[in-house]
Amino acid sequence: MKTFLMGNEAIGLGALHAGVQVAAGYPGTPSTEVLETIAKNKPGDVYVEWSVNEKAAMEVAAAAAYTGARTMVTMKQVGLNVASDPLMSLAYVGVKGGMIVLVADDPGPISSQTEQDTRHFAQFAKLPVFDPSSPEEAYEMVEDAFAVSEKYHTPVILRSTTRVCHGCAGIQLKERQAPKKPEGFIKDANRWVIFPRLSFANHKMIEDRLPQMGNDLGLLLYNQLWGRGRKGIITGGISYEYVMEALDGFENVRVLKVGTPHPFPEELALTFLDGLTEVMAVEELDPVLEKELLTVCGKHHRNVSIKGKISGHVQRAGENTVESVKQVLKDFLKEEGFGREPEAADTKEGPACPPLPIRPPVLCAGCPHRGAFYAVKRAMEQMEGVEGVYCGDIGCYTLGNAKPLDMVDTCLCMGAGITMAQGLQRVEPDKKYFAFVGDSTFFASAITGIVNAVYNEAELTVCILDNSTTAMTGHQPHPGTGKTMMGHVVEKVDITKVLEGIGVRHIETVNPLDLSASIDVVSRMAELPGVKAVIFKSPCAAIVKPEGLCVIDQERCVQCRECIREIGCPALVMDGDAVRIAPSLCTGCGLCTQVCSVGAIERKAGR
Repeated sequence: MKTFLMGNEAIGLGALHAGVQVAAGYPGTPSTEVLETIAKNKPGDVYVEWSVNEKAAMEVAAAAAYTGARTMVTMKQVGLNVASDPLMSLAYVGVKGGMIVLVADDPGPISSQTEQDTRHFAQFAKLPVFDPSSPEEAYEMVEDAFAVSEKYHTPVILRSTTRVCHGCAGIQLKERQAPKKPEGFIKDANRWVIFPRLSFANHKMIEDRLPQMGNDLGLLLYNQLWGRGRKGIITGGISYEYVMEALDGFENVRVLKVGTPHPFPEELALTFLDGLTEVMAVEELDPVLEKELLTVCGKHHRNVSIKGKISGHVQRAGENTVESVKQVLKDFLKEEGFGREPEAADTKEGPACPPLPIRPPVLCAGCPHRGAFYAVKRAMEQMEGVEGVYCGDIGCYTLGNAKPLDMVDTCLCMGAGITMAQGLQRVEPDKKYFAFVGDSTFFASAITGIVNAVYNEAELTVCILDNSTTAMTGHQPHPGTGKTMMGHVVEKVDITKVLEGIGVRHIETVNPLDLSASIDVVSRMAELPGVKAVIFKSPCAAIVKPEGLCVIDQERCVQCRECIREIGCPALVMDGDAVRIAPSLCTGCGLCTQVCSVGAIERKAGR
């Protein structure tokens, strides 16, 4: 059966059809839909979970693989940083059942802090990595990745990128393999307990097998060599698709597509290099293939000029595109006849497209985080002579940095706002420090930071923005929602009780859409010593149905635009010289009614 699927859906179904039995992960764009697809389509013999973070997910999947089960763990590239501790040791310990580590890289970056390239992590961990160039190939790679994992008793990284994850294609689906009954966990301290002596022996074994593994993987169909000429192109991943589209049938060049960049298929590369004078490496994000080819040339004394990112011929950051690749190839293959100017009749251009509008990301209309940020801002304005410092975090609430709120002074990684506030406070103790964290991130990576603050007698106010979901990545459940990915209703993990348990003495909960109450709570808590917590609790505007909307009485409005200047809600718009509220955007949260100094904004029931 052929079905039109997103790349992430193809990977998820590929895992199910290959007999995955345990799948775990943490949501993060562009990887999220893989685990969601497994959960949506799973038969009764498959277990799937959103873990509290990537480290926990890695360890759950690894232990299941110790029993002989096929497992998959999913995350985005920055999530691999969190999971790197168990992964590095797991590379030495190995697995019994097939284990795939699905990591989605984000060239651009489109929705991430970094553009890091997971192929480097594969080299660092000495693990094989598959690099699909299309959704179809990603689907096929899953089964082969499981087979390689089981053959070599090692985790295998499947590194996808945004355009493969979110691109769509027609996929020829296979019948699901009946999962093999796992042998079970067999106690063996010499295999599963990682001591230095075992690590040393396994390190030697890993180094010995890498070259042979590279050549074995080089025989897979994901690695292809075609074309003719004295110049060559080495490429992989989505950049291969860009190269093929840019070449548009041009064959006077040799092309090597590398679908398994580590261990590098050295023998295939040597065949590719025979008779070539120059090679252009076209890849995202880092010059991984370029460096591998330089190493091969040096090792085997091949006099071939290797060009790419290192030489400055290919852009060093950001996504490649068909247009950017075509320009690279025009210069590189000019002598071969590529990119000749079209005939005059073909040069007619249509009307120029207008430039795309600039649309900076902002908090949604009705987002309760806007109220939380604004309440803290107003409370600090009332404390004369005291400077507030606002440490942010990763999530929807990172958008609190945008004006007019301007309430995010630092943002490093998930959970870091809490510990960064502590570091800042040690140097400049006279300021007031606030750390913002979402409810999902609280469970993922903030608890240890709060423990650190309590233990080391820090002075800060932790602001927990509890909107009852994991909003940024698509409203996945978390321990505080009382529902698992298996669909089970469970006891909610109470944030207040967790805070009490780790020693936070002053905790208050307030609705951030009640501006007066929120300002009062923040003002009182900010004056207390030690670690305090304010839980701003109100559901995400995207998961609740609006009960009404706000309207502006134009007769009472003085057009001061204070509402726009203060909170910057996207539902507040200019209509000529008049401020109006766009009914299609308004959720009726009522924050603007509390900001208007002349009482010109009213909240009305119904829509």
